Amino acid sequence: MRRLLGEILVESGLAAERLKKALDLQKKRGGRIGTLLVRLNFVTEAEVLTALGSQIGLPFQPELGEIDRELALNVPITYAKKAVVIPLRRENGTVVAATAEPLLLSTIDDLRVLLGAEVSLVLAPSETILDNLNRLHSEDLNKAEDTAQEMEEEDLSFLAAELEEPTDLLEATDDAPIIRLVNSLLSQAIRERASDIHIEPFEKEVVARFRIDGILYNILTIQKRFQASIASRVKIMSGLNIAEKRLPQDGGMRIKIGGKDVDVRVSIVPTAFGERIVLRLLYRESALLALDKIGFSGDTLDRFNDLIERPHGIILVTGPTGSGKTTTLYASLSKINSPDKNIITIEDPIEYQLKGIGQIQVNAKISLTFAAGLRSVLRQDPDVILVGEIRDSETAEIAIQAALTGHLVFSTLHTNDAAGAVTRLQDMKIEPFLISSSVLGILAQRLVRVLCPECREPYQMPALEMTELEIPATGEHPTVYRAKGCPACFQTGYLGRSAIYELLDINDEVRQLIMKNADASTIKSYVVKKGMRTLRQDGADKVLKGITSVDEVVRVTQKESQ
Repeated sequence: MRRLLGEILVESGLAAERLKKALDLQKKRGGRIGTLLVRLNFVTEAEVLTALGSQIGLPFQPELGEIDRELALNVPITYAKKAVVIPLRRENGTVVAATAEPLLLSTIDDLRVLLGAEVSLVLAPSETILDNLNRLHSEDLNKAEDTAQEMEEEDLSFLAAELEEPTDLLEATDDAPIIRLVNSLLSQAIRERASDIHIEPFEKEVVARFRIDGILYNILTIQKRFQASIASRVKIMSGLNIAEKRLPQDGGMRIKIGGKDVDVRVSIVPTAFGERIVLRLLYRESALLALDKIGFSGDTLDRFNDLIERPHGIILVTGPTGSGKTTTLYASLSKINSPDKNIITIEDPIEYQLKGIGQIQVNAKISLTFAAGLRSVLRQDPDVILVGEIRDSETAEIAIQAALTGHLVFSTLHTNDAAGAVTRLQDMKIEPFLISSSVLGILAQRLVRVLCPECREPYQMPALEMTELEIPATGEHPTVYRAKGCPACFQTGYLGRSAIYELLDINDEVRQLIMKNADASTIKSYVVKKGMRTLRQDGADKVLKGITSVDEVVRVTQKESQ
């Protein structure tokens, strides 16, 4: 077979010299020659399949076209992925199937038995076949509510047994309803872009909710008698103690859905009606975004880029939990990351792995706190340090000393606006002269939902809304958009989120105010008069650009804009 494929490729005009190198390597390593050729970049998969198809009389199709879903689902996904094959349609009593491995001669016989019909093959790229397999089987996985319905008449007392987790939830073949329910919840949450799954016990029922774009939605009501089995299943998957029901537990797992890796952070706490479970989903492919992709624009982006290129000082990012501070910090580190910089982070928890950056996980059980980790990091000769959060005076003091001794430090604080960070540091007993000499800038942020481009509807902004968003009255009413709802956005009217920002530069005038122990409102009033754009004003700009709605900006900024 090796010689046959080599002859075919040479006859088809592919470079003989690179083919010879690949064949020599294949003799040493084994494996399928076509796969090896592609992996070693000697040829593309399309070249191999086109050449092969021309010699053995099979057409090459880069696109699969419309697929008979019911027919394709008759082939188990595990077998289909292994053979890289997918049935497409029936033509005159024959099943047409696409494959990327035509030299696996047993495939036709296997499909003939599985489908009860004669089979003809076409060639297609493996990536195209696998993507379609994942999509079809993901759609076929029962919704959580369907699985819960099936469970109501079954005896589930035996289901808290430990089972080996499948490599891909789409390939799971377990019949146990609890396992299918948990897998369905995870799959449905990922399909609907949820960031969290909440499983909440009440007196007579258990409610499952998804947080999508920052808003919680009720998804499913489950009978109370299934509560313990669901908790046990989640504990097994995340490596927690299934016998412990009195104390909070934290764990994690990595799952695969449709070939995509998702990290899941698990928190379980005991409540009056049983254990409350929250699963936070961290999508690895969306971990790193550029600064201009997360909401920065115009002058704010230029000023922030200037700050993160400074050699030393502290840059603080403020906002409530879930406002995207970590994403902004990761984007900043990615922007300045280079082989000539030593970058170390101290985080709780480490949400995403950053290539080329040393990351330390805080562990209070062994006294590895932010302060203790920061002291050790300073002995590692870092250029840039990220401290996940400044929570106490000790951490704040060490971070400031690091900034004053030639390090660039990034960190976060929980305050309502940028100016409030100065007051927060003063509350931690940090001297005003240390704050004024070490802090370079303070960035406050919130997340607003982005309007679905498929269904957003335009309208003329009334005067009341213009006043509320501090838009100057010019006699004209701009055209803006509001949410409507369609299948693409699951009837929410929104699809994804973007950040709104206010950036406070610590210049000489602001330093003088800090030295005089000025409060946050005094500092904010001064910088706004000097041209700083507030969170609400930045939100108003995104409303005028059609990115978000008036309701969203008011929702996330109303408590701070008076």
